[in-house]
Amino acid sequence: MGIIRAAIGSAMGALSDQFQEVVEPYDMGAQTLMTQGRIKNKRGWSESDLISNGSVIHVYDNMFMLLTDGGKIIDYTAEPGYFIVDNSSMPSLFQGQIKESLKDVWERFKFDGSSPQSQKVYFINLQEVKGIKFGTRNAVNYFDSFYNAELFLRAFGTYSIKINNPLLFYANACPRNARRVDVDDINEQYLNEFLEALQVSINKMSADGVRISYVSSKASELSKYLSDALDELWTQERGIEVVSVALGSISYDENSQKLINMRNQGAMMQDPSIREGYVQSAVAQGLQDAGSNTAGAGTAFMGVGMGMNAAGSFMGAASQTNAAQMQQQAAADVSAPRQKQEGEWFCPECGTLNSGKFCPNCGTKKPE
Repeated sequence: MGIIRAAIGSAMGALSDQFQEVVEPYDMGAQTLMTQGRIKNKRGWSESDLISNGSVIHVYDNMFMLLTDGGKIIDYTAEPGYFIVDNSSMPSLFQGQIKESLKDVWERFKFDGSSPQSQKVYFINLQEVKGIKFGTRNAVNYFDSFYNAELFLRAFGTYSIKINNPLLFYANACPRNARRVDVDDINEQYLNEFLEALQVSINKMSADGVRISYVSSKASELSKYLSDALDELWTQERGIEVVSVALGSISYDENSQKLINMRNQGAMMQDPSIREGYVQSAVAQGLQDAGSNTAGAGTAFMGVGMGMNAAGSFMGAASQTNAAQMQQQAAADVSAPRQKQEGEWFCPECGTLNSGKFCPNCGTKKPE
């Protein structure tokens, strides 16, 4: 029992005339993960679950077709085209774009070879399924070495997934007897697992030293972290992988925002020009507030003047202390005896050190 490729290039109307039944995917949308094949025969569309021998299955691009019997997988293909159901043939197993590792999974789920009873066809979407929304319910802790603090953030956005192993997905993720499976049908369980992996991924980014303000621009790196975190649970068990993560917004809780603002303000104040501008702005704001004081502008400016006078008195006292120290140093310099240089002489009458022929102090002539 299996399928064989049909070398058919005719249209669907010709197929309906040549073969008993044609199986098409039923309502495969952008958010659809799996849908059951719908049978079309000469009487129109049929809801029958029995695929007769010789029927043709139409497989489109980016689809994976499963032929099952009683829930067991008989044959599959990932190649687009037309395939004829032949109960006398062996499984063909057309790999298509799927990796060769799919055959290892086939050995776990293959049919045992008994006669067919209730054959069905399922189509699995191999395209990237986008626009799955997520949002952290509680703030996620993030230790930032730059701020040297434990911060907390909330993240919102969308992510996309892709089925990379359809056999695992059909066996472990699809509800039994379901004719159609959309993302919303299984999103509650998967969203909880995704958010748990998101917290693990954010903590790994923190351990790698990524600043919290850079998280929103690290979507590609975050996707890799998530793929690693979900590899065992999603990829190895369910055949699903995370393709991309789009962060719509990242926000911080109130305490984290205060710590960030405080650290940024302190970093700005290390610049002298910014610090001077901040002081001038604060003084101007103080004068403006004084002018709008309800007790009267005069009273307010008096308080400003007292403050400035107090500052001025302090500066004046400091200036006076410096002047006194300078005077003491000058007096010490004057009291120190000066050494006579070449050509100079001391007056014998008054003791003044002179350099001319007469003492300017008492008029005594320079001795010979």
